[in-house]
Order: sequence, then structure tokens, then C-alpha cells
Amino acid sequence: MSVLDTFDLTGRTALVTGGNRGLGKAFTAALAQAGARVAFVARDADRNLATVAEFAESGLKVESITADITDPAGVELAITETVGRLGRLDVLVNNAGTCFHNASFDATDDEWDAVFDLNVTALWRCCRAAGRVMREQGGGSIVNVGSMSGLIVNRPQWQAPYNASKAAVHHLTKSLAAEWAPHGIRVNAVAPGYVKTEMAPVDRPDLQRYWIEDAPQQRYALPEEIAPGVLFLAADASSFVTGSVVVMDGGYTTF
Repeated sequence: MSVLDTFDLTGRTALVTGGNRGLGKAFTAALAQAGARVAFVARDADRNLATVAEFAESGLKVESITADITDPAGVELAITETVGRLGRLDVLVNNAGTCFHNASFDATDDEWDAVFDLNVTALWRCCRAAGRVMREQGGGSIVNVGSMSGLIVNRPQWQAPYNASKAAVHHLTKSLAAEWAPHGIRVNAVAPGYVKTEMAPVDRPDLQRYWIEDAPQQRYALPEEIAPGVLFLAADASSFVTGSVVVMDGGYTTF
């Protein structure tokens, strides 16, 4: 087997949460390009269909599942539909997330709950539901999407709930990796820096000084630059990697 063969996902199946836009869409594409049979789950049915059609135009066949993973029933639906349609579940990418920019004294309980419900609780439920399937199959790979915000405090915007949620994702990743290694389940995370998506206004002039100029590479990333890291953690190329948080931030956290 050549080194490039270790990135091949032919015969594997994958589920990506929040896969109809931004980072999740790039992750879905990368896994499909590597040979996996891929499904993604998201709440917007119309956007899901449009995304599937867009992938088809580029020669990639993916499945969409419309569900709300902040609802436990939505998590079970996503897992059972993936296994039902694709036959098994080898890779889970927990990408779905949300963020509010607000000072802590002004942040509402609803904002806190929305961030933790999706970024942490839904991810926890997806990990457990997928983990049960993987345990029965003899193994699998879970890739959680954390953030450099779990390692630093962003500026100039304040986002304490988001930062706390991503720190929780990182430590949950390590905890599950330690517990599930005997089952052949690897659990890792990527921690992106600033990436150009609908969720991150990287082009705003008032943020340039802090978001871009503070990074050694002096730029933001595109989603397609984070996707190879997810593929690495999903594939046999990372067979001896578990409990790791791979920081992909253009060097931002080195300062």
C-alpha cells in the first residue's frame, strides 16, 4: 500500500452534520472525492436538495438527510438513515455549529442555550449514536470540529459561550478517544482559525487588524483548506492518531 492509498475511503461510509454549506459542504465533498459514500444532515430541506444537485453536477453522489440534530429524535434519524441507505457508518464528522458575538453581560440565556445545544449537546449525542454503530462494526473514526476559539479568546468580538463550547468539544474529544480506543473507534478534532464562510465575516475592514494581521500567514483560509485535515483524521493515514486536536489556523495561536 502506498502512502496515498492510506487516504482512500473507497468502501467506507460517512456522515457529516451541517453539510449543506461552508465547512461542512467542503468536508462532504472531500470525503466523497476520496471514495466514501457520504450522507449529510441539515435542517433546511430546500438547501439540502440544492446541495445534492450541485454535487451531482460535479460528479459526486451524496445523500441528504433533513433533520434537526438538537432534537434527540433528529440524531437517531440521521444515524439510522445513514446506515439504512449506505449500509454502515465508518466516519462521523461533527461539523454543525453556531455562534453569537455579544458581550457576556449582554448575552442572553437563549444565546447560551442555542450555542451549547448545537455545539456540545448535539455533538455528544451524535458521537454516542454513531459510536454504538461503530462498536458493533469493530471500529470507526469520529472527527469533531472544534476551533482555535477553544484555545484562545478572540478579539475584538466577544463570544464567551462559543469559546467555552469549543473548549468542551476539545476535551470531550480526548475523553471519548481514551474510552473508546478498545472498541477500535478513533476520536479526533480539527481546530480551524478564521475561515471564509457565511458564519465568519472575514472581509469586514474593522476586523482585519485582529483577524488577519495577527496571524503569521496574514490571511484567512478557505473551507477547502481545512477539508484535507478532516480527510486525514477520517482515513487510515491517521491510524495511530486518536485524542488529538489538529490546529489549522495559519499560525494564529502561536502568538
